[in-house]
Amino acid sequence: MRAVTFSRLGGPEVLQVSELPEPQPGPGEVRIRVAAATVNPTDISFRSGRQLTTAQLSEMGVLPPYIPGMELAGVVDAVGEGTNWRTGDRVMAIVNPRRPGGGAQAELVVVPAASVARVPEGASLEAAATLPMNGLTVRLALDRLALKPGQTLGVTGAAGAVGGYAVELGVNEGLRVIAVARPQDEAQVKRFGAKTFVPSGDSAIRGLYDAAPGGVDGLIDAAVLDAAVLPAIRDGGKLATVRGFAGPSERGITIEPVRVASYVHNQNALDRLGHLVAEGRLTLRVAETFPPERAADAQRKMSAGGTRGRLVIVFQGATR
Repeated sequence: MRAVTFSRLGGPEVLQVSELPEPQPGPGEVRIRVAAATVNPTDISFRSGRQLTTAQLSEMGVLPPYIPGMELAGVVDAVGEGTNWRTGDRVMAIVNPRRPGGGAQAELVVVPAASVARVPEGASLEAAATLPMNGLTVRLALDRLALKPGQTLGVTGAAGAVGGYAVELGVNEGLRVIAVARPQDEAQVKRFGAKTFVPSGDSAIRGLYDAAPGGVDGLIDAAVLDAAVLPAIRDGGKLATVRGFAGPSERGITIEPVRVASYVHNQNALDRLGHLVAEGRLTLRVAETFPPERAADAQRKMSAGGTRGRLVIVFQGATR
């Protein structure tokens, strides 16, 4: 099978397409013929070595060639003993690439059955691939914030993939969402349901605070501003961070680092996200598609910033 791989840490140029042996599902696992797998910031951190060194990966039993990618969609083509999935099922899945079996950017990927959910009705496989990791990231963030209907949620980077889901899921839970994004994204963010829009820039944090006198009750920092957003949060509020920032904090604000790897087996949460898509309450967005041979270009484009939706690696020949 073909897979996007890298055998040494470095820049985008280390990525290549390799022929690898076909993986086989064991008990409780399914094999998915991948139609689409997204490119996320975590793939860049993995490839560049910002997450783990090769020595650390080796200690975990993860050896080159490495396969990036945390979310995918495709068709079940083989099942292990003890699973309820059937060959031909259209599914989406989340996978941790820092495991011996590698990540999502391969023609065939074996995952635990608990990491799999049905593709939302009416969604393409390319679009469905954008949901598992990013959607579960926001689901986990909201679970950690534990806000109640009527409370105020701030979202930075609200027009991006994670930020857009944060706005829509927050609105779906009855929260008053105050969204921060570039001025040109105001219309899009308001379509997601944000109650108040604040332009990003030097005055954004003050704008968040002014929109919720005393500060927001909780904030999902999809723009990765880290400590800079603390002044926008009320005393005793909460901050959900997506790149590992854990403090120091101030004024009794609780910082909740969100590590989506803890939700890779949360099938109920993933299935519920799919239902929200089918009900028209969660928006899937594909920014651009790339063949696996252009995975390096996709990562370069993501590093440049400003992408709205997700960049998707598409494997030809898989059922759409």
